[in-house]
Amino acid sequence: MNKHTHHLVITTLLMFFTITACKQEKKAPNEEDSLNNNTKKEVETVRPKITLEKLEDSPTYVNASLVLDTPENIEVVKSGEMEFSFKVENYELGAQTKGPNAQKLANSGKGQHIHFILDNQPYSAHYESSFKKEVPEGVHHLVAFLSRSFHESVKNDNSVIVRKLIVGDDPKDTLGLDMKAPTLIYSRPKGEYVGKDTEQILLDFFVLNTTLSENGHKVRATINGEEFMITEWAPQVIKGLPMGEITIQLELLDETGALIPGPFNKVTRTVVLKE
Repeated sequence: MNKHTHHLVITTLLMFFTITACKQEKKAPNEEDSLNNNTKKEVETVRPKITLEKLEDSPTYVNASLVLDTPENIEVVKSGEMEFSFKVENYELGAQTKGPNAQKLANSGKGQHIHFILDNQPYSAHYESSFKKEVPEGVHHLVAFLSRSFHESVKNDNSVIVRKLIVGDDPKDTLGLDMKAPTLIYSRPKGEYVGKDTEQILLDFFVLNTTLSENGHKVRATINGEEFMITEWAPQVIKGLPMGEITIQLELLDETGALIPGPFNKVTRTVVLKE
């Protein structure tokens, strides 16, 4: 082999090793990226799955009743503060509800109370049977029902009050209310949850003028994009929620899966979970 050929071979080998080394250097970050991607997938896999299950073991209070001695349509000439005086029977406002659920769920230290809901807006909690509320001019849909200390509604024919409020000199019905139509009323979750209270979140609502069943009307709950079909009117517990803002949507559906018309039959709320 002459000197020229020998020099050419050495040059070629050097170029080969240089190119190979460069490829290996370029490949290393890709391998690292792949490792990072796999780690991310593993983290995503480990993330708790959102689940929904029926809440059991609450006292039933089958004889509890809430009474409001007024006509079905309450007419008031002037808007503003209105006084509501309920009568509560076979149920103690301010008492702590017995059983394990008061320890599992977010629980009010003030005890059992009334949920007061105007036009399906977030409820106000009242621990005495008489109180005042600000009611604007217009035609309004009022729902009030008994609530356990951990905010689960008492579900019987006598535990709920439904009224139409006609307020003002010339009230307008902007909602198109049909008080006899199937209606969904949102109750929980509500507000902010911290620490242990984030582990199990109560999902609760009231249904009026209908019942739920597998072959009939249903409630579809969409929680952070995941859908759950509820075919029994019963409280539910949400588990596996991440920290931060949570979006809950409830829809009252007919037997075909179509939304039942009504101003309150599709509602979306947000709550916040914190460590």
